[in-house]
Amino acid sequence: MSGAGWSRRRFAGLLAGAALPSAAGCGGSPGGTSAAPSPARTVPGASAGSAGRQRDAAGPRPLYLGTYTSAEGGGTGIGLAEYDPGTGRITGRGVLTGVDDPSYLAVHPDGHTLYAVSEREAGAVTVVRLSDREILGSRSTGGAAPCHLSVHPSGRWLFSASYGSGSVAVHPVDASGALGERTDLVTHSAPPPGPGQDGPHAHQVVTAPDGGHVLAVDLGTDTVYSYRLDEASGTLTEVARAGTRPGAGPRHLTFHPAGRHAYLANEVDDTVAVCAYDPGSGHLTVGEPQSTGTGSGTSYPAQILVTPDGSHAFLANRGHNSLTRYAVEAEGARLRLLDTVPVGGDFPRQIAFSPDGKLLFAANQKSGTVSVLHVSQGGGLRPAGEPFASPVAVCALPL
Repeated sequence: MSGAGWSRRRFAGLLAGAALPSAAGCGGSPGGTSAAPSPARTVPGASAGSAGRQRDAAGPRPLYLGTYTSAEGGGTGIGLAEYDPGTGRITGRGVLTGVDDPSYLAVHPDGHTLYAVSEREAGAVTVVRLSDREILGSRSTGGAAPCHLSVHPSGRWLFSASYGSGSVAVHPVDASGALGERTDLVTHSAPPPGPGQDGPHAHQVVTAPDGGHVLAVDLGTDTVYSYRLDEASGTLTEVARAGTRPGAGPRHLTFHPAGRHAYLANEVDDTVAVCAYDPGSGHLTVGEPQSTGTGSGTSYPAQILVTPDGSHAFLANRGHNSLTRYAVEAEGARLRLLDTVPVGGDFPRQIAFSPDGKLLFAANQKSGTVSVLHVSQGGGLRPAGEPFASPVAVCALPL
């Protein structure tokens, strides 16, 4: 099946019946209600107060929003916005057009360059210089329907995961933030697809805290692949595979700050698992599946995050429209289910912390909104005003 087919099927069914807000003019209206970025506005250059520059910690911070441009009611490019780090209030600042289906976004460690996938059959990664919003070009991922990307902590390599083809690509990053030709492309050909799957579906690729290993989560093969990165050549060598139980459908992995444990969100069987990680070898060991606390309905867990101090974890549940709260215990080796909290939107596809960890952003695909919640030191979650309207919101990247 083509990557375009996968891409369309992944959001067409999910958007059926969803009430999507019409886009309003850019800027926030008085009284605390934020307006959506205008889908018709193209912003090739940075306006006063826009992203890519250092700011006062108390001033507005940049927020970038991913969408599906080919979906009904979707956006027309990468949404541009700002948020108040104290109140969480979002203000729209327009749209950067010229990128098709930018469903996932990442920023270079130096904060100067933005990267966006183009989740289409001919998958690509587009580079945006943040100082003036100039598009520096695109590179093919060599795979279909890329849905995730990340930058190595050194800033020298970019990794992308293509869902439709089950492949992971590596691109070199030069001093300007632009991408060179691919240095590697690996496709997950084994083990065989899990129950109900027709092939591999790479859903995430992330560098382990040790910096020398790259882990790819594949929903189709129920496997997390560990690769050793050659930082001279930009090539990946497989060193281990960690299998989940058949049909789990692993989607997203996040590491505890101590680097010895990770937490895996399983989309298909509605579970999470604590994983032990050996930084020396790159080996991951998947623990027993645990409850998401969402009951018997279909929940589709999407993403799991750990607070910067490693004390709590939050899981986005799309079918349940909630965030599950876990206490992290035993130095990262145990998750204890606390409760679920309403996310304030429909189908939270992706969640992200503000850099200081005090705000949590949730991109709600079906309601076309971004929710913001205050995160307390004790792991509490409290809504930060009304959700912000953003067409088919599938990624929120606060800087």
